Amino acid sequence: MKKLPPCRTTLGLPPLWGRLRHYLLLVMLNGVGAGCQSSVGEAAMARPPAAAPGALAPAAADSARAVVPDSLQLTPLAPLPRLSDSLRRAVHTLHARLGPAAQELRLEVLERACVGYLNLRQKGVVHRAGVLTVADMDLPSSKQRLWVLDLTAGRVLHLSHVAHGRGSGRLRARRFSNVMKSACTALGFYRTQDTYQGRHGLSRRLRGLDTNQNDNALRRYVVLHAADYVSREYVAQNGQVGYSRGCPALPPDQYRAIIHTVGEGSCLYLSGPGASSAWLNETSAAQRLAAHGWK
Repeated sequence: MKKLPPCRTTLGLPPLWGRLRHYLLLVMLNGVGAGCQSSVGEAAMARPPAAAPGALAPAAADSARAVVPDSLQLTPLAPLPRLSDSLRRAVHTLHARLGPAAQELRLEVLERACVGYLNLRQKGVVHRAGVLTVADMDLPSSKQRLWVLDLTAGRVLHLSHVAHGRGSGRLRARRFSNVMKSACTALGFYRTQDTYQGRHGLSRRLRGLDTNQNDNALRRYVVLHAADYVSREYVAQNGQVGYSRGCPALPPDQYRAIIHTVGEGSCLYLSGPGASSAWLNETSAAQRLAAHGWK
């Protein structure tokens, strides 16, 4: 009688099963990094995962990329072509009065912010006179890049860090979107709306004023709010702020004062590469300034 081969035990799995198990393990591991996006508006972003031993942490990785030539070179902004000499001088005078706190605020960005503000005041879209908030999202998030300005007094009321959306980039924001669930910052002019108590505490709604560029802001729950990933401690530890899902999130020790200062009905301008706006009419802005000043 022919002798049957001995039965295999569970300790000696067939080669085919071993290969199949190895394949399934690889599939599971590759799926671990997949993320999801909440559909209920702005959610607090988690801190970056801890780096493996010997690997660069997220902030260090950004620093490594920063040494590439021109990686932090700002996107050139051409002067507004039809800006009158009187309005240009007024903006330059304002910039000089703002002093050292506005050193990083580029004149070209301030010019656009002021032209938009004057046109929005002329049309009655914003009613809070003399208050203008400007954020230059072309600057790296390691810098304080949000200014709340008193135009009539020529003073910087607040200077702070501000987050951009995680869909917009890492150290610098490179991509911008008005699309729902894009997790991107949207550029352009905003009107500050009412406040409410949300998951981040005191928050102020923002209404986007540029069609197809930021007019989904209310539907996307793009608001001013506090975030731990914009704190001084976070910046000191990581070399930059963390990421929102599109909100211009603020430091926990400054957000309340900033939200109260800008009030309801003031002008906020988020500048960045590729920003355009129907509110950048130089002629009507110059007429408004001549008739009413910065009020």
